Amino acid sequence: MVQLIEVGPRDGLQNESAVLDPDMRIDYIASIVRSGLTRIEAVSFVREDRVPQMAGAEEVMAGVPRVAGVSYSALVLNARGVERALAAGVDEINFVVLASETFSRRNQGTSIAAAIDSYAHVRKMIAGTGIRSTVTVGAAFGCPFEGDTPLSRVREIVARVTQTGADELSLADTIGVAVPAEVVGAIDVVRSVTTLPLRMHLHNTRNTGYANALAAVGAGVVALDASTGGIGGCPFAPAATGNIATEDVLYQLRRSGYDVRGDFDAIVDVGRWIGSALGKTRVEGMLESAGWFPSPNSTPSRAPDSRVDAAE
Repeated sequence: MVQLIEVGPRDGLQNESAVLDPDMRIDYIASIVRSGLTRIEAVSFVREDRVPQMAGAEEVMAGVPRVAGVSYSALVLNARGVERALAAGVDEINFVVLASETFSRRNQGTSIAAAIDSYAHVRKMIAGTGIRSTVTVGAAFGCPFEGDTPLSRVREIVARVTQTGADELSLADTIGVAVPAEVVGAIDVVRSVTTLPLRMHLHNTRNTGYANALAAVGAGVVALDASTGGIGGCPFAPAATGNIATEDVLYQLRRSGYDVRGDFDAIVDVGRWIGSALGKTRVEGMLESAGWFPSPNSTPSRAPDSRVDAAE
């Protein structure tokens, strides 16, 4: 099985000019749960003055539906973020180590080495809590300030963080520059130093995201980040637009013979709704317009219900 991890409520919304209040974000997450997706990156615990779209993370986590089998994760960058995540009752944390010194200092205010040390402290903080941790190596393929990211640096970071301990490793094409051959090459390098489950975070900035997704899964990646409608990007990197759309990658993988959880019609419906909530005339995902082939079961047009009962 290939797992789709819905990151629209976090990485999707953080790059949008419209700021949704916590109640709307709770509605968004509830509609994702109803679509059958079970891992959702719901919030980030970062400075609200830098990422106002993520303000009210505690309120969001207090209102999301608690459904058996659904896991909520939060992006964290430091120990303070972990403290907030623990208090808010998240199931997973996603800790980012950027593979570029310049980008790391601009985005997180720290060096690569200090970020790795911070993650070691985070592991101690969550020990015994039952909370899973993912380490995302950001800008693993390229940096807007330094250019191509050397694979040797990615390998070194992976080796160091996995010695500290992690439940999952993710490689992020933060600015959407990778091509399939580079994705496969990076996976081979990572596999030389760890057997951890691999996850990939891809952007479609240069129209290579879906080809990269299929190449990654073929090379053994078991989880892919995606956002409904393809909303999102990185607000701290020039032109880093376009997560791969959940509905589009679901179509690609399922038609390619992979087992992927999620109700296609419901996911398309969510993509339309969030696009409308953000003031878009249409979202980036292609399947919103094209639909399934050879014939869709339905063409939903309703907006997701406002809230969901946990018993549904």
